[in-house]
Amino acid sequence: KKKDQPPLLHDYLLIERKMFRSVYDQDVTVFSPQGRLLQVEYAQEAVKQGSASLGLVGSKHVILAALKRQPNELSSHQKKLLKIDDHIVVAVAGLNADARTLAKQMRTSCLNHKYVFGAPLQAARLVTDIADKYQRCTQMYVRRPYGVGLLVAAYDATGPHLYETCPTGAFFEYHAMAIGARSQSAKTYLESHFQSFPNLSLDELIKHALKALAGCVAGDKQLDAASASIAIVGLSDDQKSTVCKILEDDDIQPYLDVIDIQPPTAAADQSGAVPMDTEEETATQPPPTEDQ
Repeated sequence: KKKDQPPLLHDYLLIERKMFRSVYDQDVTVFSPQGRLLQVEYAQEAVKQGSASLGLVGSKHVILAALKRQPNELSSHQKKLLKIDDHIVVAVAGLNADARTLAKQMRTSCLNHKYVFGAPLQAARLVTDIADKYQRCTQMYVRRPYGVGLLVAAYDATGPHLYETCPTGAFFEYHAMAIGARSQSAKTYLESHFQSFPNLSLDELIKHALKALAGCVAGDKQLDAASASIAIVGLSDDQKSTVCKILEDDDIQPYLDVIDIQPPTAAADQSGAVPMDTEEETATQPPPTEDQ
């Protein structure tokens, strides 16, 4: 090569690849040498940076609690609990736009099953179908992974259930679970109390959910009725039908008045996730590299 010949574009690309973090995170279908799909891991980080949501299972009810985020003082709070059917509600952590798309598909599946078979769709089958949709996006280069995690609360013929779905396409059933920013504090609380949940009344389950959610509040703020939302899924009082309702604002205030909420500490979250300012924004820090 002549000395006075300008560098080729290929040379610039080689230099750029050496300078930046990785060449294996440009496509969701490319494995790194360590066997990782980095784009999928970045989607999981979006879930960790979304506002917190949690769920717990009692003997006849499933409770979901979510921390609503307000982008600024002039805006309303974003909805974090989405009703799917008369027996299913989901809580969201991550990108709300992705959650709305998945919720629409879940509602369509429930309506189709009820129209064809005349009975509600079992939660396990619905969660399996949604997990398959997650997984397809990890094998197609034309689509990015879903950047949202769901907690699915349901009461069907087999009883109360709580499921979690992940951007990887995996799903799990839990007695109690929390996802999102600062969720480690809620997980610690739920781990120490979950064995008593089957013996508690509905009101006591709601109080436990709010106490766990209080540890996920940012900074020196405290949980209030405007930023919290509760979903109840389970048997009705007459034990003959299911009840599915979402409590917000004034409906939550009576429960907050009777519980002792401890102020959050700086060490409440050990997960290292930095919450986003809004559900649609990405973190200011770059995604983790293979060396981190």
